[in-house]
Amino acid sequence: MNENGSFEIVVDTIVGGSPDRVWEAVTTGTPAWMFPTDDWPSSFPVEERPHHLVNRMDGEDGWFNQLEHVLEPLGDDRTKLHYVHSGIFVDDWDQQYDGASLHTHFYLHTLDQYLRYFDGMPVTFTDIQAPASSAVPDGFTRLISALELDGAVQGERVTVIGPDGAPLDAELDYLTEHFLGLRTDDTLYRFFGRNAWGATVGMTVHDFSGTGRDQAGPWGRYFKGIYA
Repeated sequence: MNENGSFEIVVDTIVGGSPDRVWEAVTTGTPAWMFPTDDWPSSFPVEERPHHLVNRMDGEDGWFNQLEHVLEPLGDDRTKLHYVHSGIFVDDWDQQYDGASLHTHFYLHTLDQYLRYFDGMPVTFTDIQAPASSAVPDGFTRLISALELDGAVQGERVTVIGPDGAPLDAELDYLTEHFLGLRTDDTLYRFFGRNAWGATVGMTVHDFSGTGRDQAGPWGRYFKGIYA
């Protein structure tokens, strides 16, 4: 940590899609793999499509938050992504850095999943937060148990019991101590164990079915049942 609280998170990874498709995903397509960013009060100091993009927000007393993407084509519909998230954390540097770093890896994995399986498809994005009672040390493990995924391994095909007792057939595409990703034929389900950083457990749903189905109601009830 620097004296002013500055940080830098650097990730080099390979994602599906050409640099042009990755550019679309990280600019106008963020609801498909992360969350909507179209209302961010940001500037673009570098905007060299489709190879180099810098998105920056500045605030008072030198505060800033910056995302840099450097895209290199690899052929076979793949792109090398050099990603740098830099800025300043005002409080709880270690906690914020740990959370931001681990979230970054999950988001970039989800970016790859989107580009490989759902690129360009219309998406309905939903954010659902569990009750305040989920902000406890075992909050995320209780969710894993409710989904009957104890002992599961990343890459497996699984059937979980979702809202209203409905089975959900999916690939377990991501699993760590604090994050879980499920990919079905038409949806990416992302679960966040933010209880590790003093917040509530939550999830995002990236629905590519085109049906406009309600995800907030069923999953909200599901969370209430777990954390009653």
